[in-house]
Amino acid sequence: MWRVVSALAAALWLAAGGAAQAQPVRIDKGRLDAALGQMVASGRAAGVSALIWQDGRERYFGAVGAADREAQRPMRRDTLVQIWSMTKPVTGVALMQLWEQGRFRLDDPVSAYLPEFGQVRVDAGLDSSGRPLLKAPARPITIRDLLRHTAGLSYGMRGEQPDAEYRRLDPLALSNDLPEMGRRLAEVPLHFDPGQEWSYSASVDVQALLVEKLAGVPFETYVRTQILEPLRMRDTAWTQPQAALPRLAATYLVGPDGALTRQPEAEMLARNFAPHRLTMGGAGLVSSLDDYMRFARMLLNGGELDGARVLKASTIRLVASDQLDPAVTKRHFLPSKGNVGFGFDFAVRVGPPLSATENRGAAGEFFWDGAASTLFWVDPANRLTAVFFVQKMPFDGTLHRDFREAVYGAGYLGPPGD
Repeated sequence: MWRVVSALAAALWLAAGGAAQAQPVRIDKGRLDAALGQMVASGRAAGVSALIWQDGRERYFGAVGAADREAQRPMRRDTLVQIWSMTKPVTGVALMQLWEQGRFRLDDPVSAYLPEFGQVRVDAGLDSSGRPLLKAPARPITIRDLLRHTAGLSYGMRGEQPDAEYRRLDPLALSNDLPEMGRRLAEVPLHFDPGQEWSYSASVDVQALLVEKLAGVPFETYVRTQILEPLRMRDTAWTQPQAALPRLAATYLVGPDGALTRQPEAEMLARNFAPHRLTMGGAGLVSSLDDYMRFARMLLNGGELDGARVLKASTIRLVASDQLDPAVTKRHFLPSKGNVGFGFDFAVRVGPPLSATENRGAAGEFFWDGAASTLFWVDPANRLTAVFFVQKMPFDGTLHRDFREAVYGAGYLGPPGD
């Protein structure tokens, strides 16, 4: 029934030329319960949970299905999940704290603080014998480039020559510490001249290295003492105690037949429950629903929560503003996120949804997600923030679309005046 209603709403939206009437967002518990339930009943997820705050209070909590099917553990409010790239906004907040303190300027060359990035080269194709050609960059990588993914760094994702070097050098191996990560990554050719394109990359790991260098303490220590502890995010860490293991959700992989199979746990245990040298800026945190909501509420509340000031309100406005020049037309997979630009470690919605199939949302929202299909967003126009947890790989954006549609309604285009 929910699918039929959604389809009818989308059809009406299109018939009206995308001019559906915008209404204030009112959280519909029944609609949300049905959406989460359908995700599990359809076999698209083993377990899901969601938490929504609006106007200063909790408006919705729901959990459906299993955190661990094999152990018959249900998805609960205190379930721990690997949030993968939802680590990135935490790292960005840490770096912007140091910016507020005057430790650097946004347009400073990265090499002023990390000299290894002063010798980077740019991929220039292949010569007649098939050997890689390299050239000097048109300008240095700046810290602003790191924050908005315009540095040209690799993440091993584009299928180009720099990705082959990235895989060979393996900068994000857990056996590397952050300085070694930086040395290896600086040897990988850039995909393009800095500032020319948007391309998802390991730049947030370089941000973590910058935090460590500028603050003079290990990156993990800085984040714990300056962000996690002030916000009372007691469940959130790169390395969890063994006692937390029974609360951790299993990760499920989509097989060739579409069925979900449990991911082997050896890598997860090495990454999250054993000592290792690398603390990534771009991934690695494990968190709970309420913990990450405290981070999201701080952002919604202009950088402060329950008396803990993490960033200035003006800094939140800066990081949540589109930082991409309109001339940056090559944007890798960013358009798949909808009608968005990019701020500092957040995608930023720049206008209402452009089609009935695009994720619902309001202009001005900022958000990011994780490889295991987790999601959060901050919607200042509706004084709302939402956190969605699931552990499914590869990334499944249809879960996000269905959850957002359940939050906003199928025809939602934003508040009046957008």
